[in-house]
Amino acid sequence: MFKKLVPFNSQKHAGKKILSIDSYQFAENTHIASLLVNEFRRAAPVYPIVFLKDAEDQYGSYALFGLEQGENLFIDAEGRWNVGYIPAIIRRYPFALGKGEGQDQFLICLDEESEFISESEGQPLVNEDGKPGEVVEKAKEFLSELYKSNQLTSRFCKELEEQELLTPLNMQIKGKGEEKAINIAGCYGVDERKLNELSDEKFVQMRKNGILPLIYAHLISLAQIERLVRLKNEGVSR
Repeated sequence: MFKKLVPFNSQKHAGKKILSIDSYQFAENTHIASLLVNEFRRAAPVYPIVFLKDAEDQYGSYALFGLEQGENLFIDAEGRWNVGYIPAIIRRYPFALGKGEGQDQFLICLDEESEFISESEGQPLVNEDGKPGEVVEKAKEFLSELYKSNQLTSRFCKELEEQELLTPLNMQIKGKGEEKAINIAGCYGVDERKLNELSDEKFVQMRKNGILPLIYAHLISLAQIERLVRLKNEGVSR
């Protein structure tokens, strides 16, 4: 999705402007994206919510946009996102958070090669006084909120791991006219049997911590895999 992500710099990016996003073609090859816990309720009726391990073997929650790598079934040929809710990780574009030198230090970054960065039109990234423009300040606020939500998401995933509730979701899906099934591997989901076997004390504690609604949203969302199969068979994305 990002072509050239660099830290925002008031001097380097003086004179640059940013256009309003009128197309999501930048995400047309994004088949999966990070999803925050405060998005589960709005995302569950649209996308399958699954869990994946990162390079550090830590679990994270994600929304599936396609059944294969490089496939986003929610974007049409004109670049329109064809469902009502778009995950925050997509809406932040062309901005992102990057890590600074300190452990808890973060930098505002942007995609220098984004089609929404302009020399002549749009909102200025840097004001005439050399300070970050309004669009950068708003992006900073938005990314700050995403960072806080990401901490909650990490704790949620950690709780699922500690309770040994996550199990591999090995799904084989055959598209229309395809002889060979698509194997969706590497995804994890909550094991309902293990969830039901939790002690009453642990179950109540998870309810008090607000974890149960998130688990149920995830479980309900898995029915949206059928939506992905239908969209793929209809060929609506391209």
